[in-house]
Amino acid sequence: MFRRFSANFAVISIFFDLSLVAIALHISSLLRTSVFNQLPLVQFIPDTIDIPYPLYILFPLTWVITLLIFSIYDGRKNLRVTAELGSLTLASIFSTISMAGILYLSFRDVSRFLFLFFVFLSFVFLIAWRLIFRLVFRWGLLNSVQRRRLLILGAGKIGHRLAQNIQQMPYQGLGIIGYLDDDPEKQENDPLVLGTLDYARAIIEKYKVDDVVIALPLSAHQRLTQVVSDIHDLPVRVWVIPDYFSMTLHHASFEELAGIPMLDLRAPALSEYQRMIKRAFDLVMSMISLPFLIPVMGLISLAIKLDSKGPVFFTQDRVGENGKLFKMIKFRTMIQDAEKQRHLVEQHDKDGRLIHKTPRDPRVTQLGKFLRRTSLDELPQVINVLKGEMSLVGPRPEMPYLVEQYEPWQRKRFAVPQGITGWWQINGRSDKPMHLHTEEDLYYVQHYSIWFDLQIIIKTLWVALRGKGAY
Repeated sequence: MFRRFSANFAVISIFFDLSLVAIALHISSLLRTSVFNQLPLVQFIPDTIDIPYPLYILFPLTWVITLLIFSIYDGRKNLRVTAELGSLTLASIFSTISMAGILYLSFRDVSRFLFLFFVFLSFVFLIAWRLIFRLVFRWGLLNSVQRRRLLILGAGKIGHRLAQNIQQMPYQGLGIIGYLDDDPEKQENDPLVLGTLDYARAIIEKYKVDDVVIALPLSAHQRLTQVVSDIHDLPVRVWVIPDYFSMTLHHASFEELAGIPMLDLRAPALSEYQRMIKRAFDLVMSMISLPFLIPVMGLISLAIKLDSKGPVFFTQDRVGENGKLFKMIKFRTMIQDAEKQRHLVEQHDKDGRLIHKTPRDPRVTQLGKFLRRTSLDELPQVINVLKGEMSLVGPRPEMPYLVEQYEPWQRKRFAVPQGITGWWQINGRSDKPMHLHTEEDLYYVQHYSIWFDLQIIIKTLWVALRGKGAY
């Protein structure tokens, strides 16, 4: 059975990538003498170039192995287009370095321009077929590709939250059959509630359900055990959303204690080794980028002075790691004394939660709109990074008056250094107000690694280029 997130699709993707890399290498060899000889600064080669046959095997294998290492073929880790393109970009950089090493140790006479063009063409091919597939899938042209049928046990807040996320991500290939819940009121008011938990087996067999997600509260532990026992012999995958979310401070992990696997609800967010590596990474990357950032920041400063009255920089109290306050630096994107007019744009959603950013904020200057859309207004925060107040990657530092309204579970986001960019930025930015979507930051806290930081930085570039969701 062919599905988007199946082993079959992963194998087909690998075959596509192997073939396209080999084709790109062949095209590059043909164009090197027939077209690129005419370009300036490119050495003239009179004869047709014959690529050594081993490279047609080594280069595709090297690229695909690198993609495997970076989990490119694990669709669930690359659901969003920016996530997939970011991971693909980072993996391609590493594969390019590896292939350059292969050439250095073997076929050194291969044209350098040919190699660079081959890398570029391969990268374009790998991106192109993935984007085309996403468009075809989104337009519904692959209706023959079967979606996974999912049944949710529990029509409470967690169950509906899961359903809402699935509906917002149609590219996951999931289709919700409905809910089962013992609450008579939910059965009466929600047409998607198909009955009580006792009907689980019958519903699974009737609708040929592939996945069952149990989203029941802790108080329903006995019912959970009963349902799992009733369906244990059916060919379905059973998932459990643990109702421990509000009790977890920073990070939950499975550990063995006295030979028994247990869920540690208060595991440290970062080890000392991880903290040391993260700080070293911040300092090295900041120092490397400064020669490029300083001229850009100089031009932006001049443009701000010419565009409107007021200082170039805007500093504001923000809540950092462990709740410590610091002054965050940004380029000014609003009129002078904009904070005094905050009441003009603040509003509340239907649940009474504060919304402090709107797409049409009258306080934002014309230049400020451009700086926000491209995220260039964040560049001065490299100073905060050098001072140790922030990290390059991490949850965004929040304003104190918003933090005061946090629920206890939301404060877990301060368990790591706050960052210039992070998981929230590449998964919604201003379209998803930070204080209302703290779960994005908690995902980062729970999955931190230096490789995750690298992927987020690459994906941030793609998001910034799109300019989506920033205002």
